[in-house]
Amino acid sequence: MNLWWWVLIAAAIAYLTKLLGYLVPAKILANPRMSRVAGTLTIGLLASLTVANAAASGTAVVLDARVGALAAAAIALWLKAPFLVVVLAGALAAAVLRLGGWP
Repeated sequence: MNLWWWVLIAAAIAYLTKLLGYLVPAKILANPRMSRVAGTLTIGLLASLTVANAAASGTAVVLDARVGALAAAAIALWLKAPFLVVVLAGALAAAVLRLGGWP
């Protein structure tokens, strides 16, 4: 099967999933538990994608400046820094580590 067919199938599944979201009754979505679950899932998904992108290069796990940047951003988050400061701390850490010769 051609790759474009798989792309079209994935796009159709994503569209149908989005469309099914409109069929969920508003009563269920108004439940405070649902809001809490949705917020927690979003944070978990973002965290897992961030760690996977920071530690993976193709199929290999690598430790490079991205891991240092992630650590610096995590420390800034732990110190309750504003989001912009967290992003800048990660970028600065990556720049310093790469300038120091760490790939």
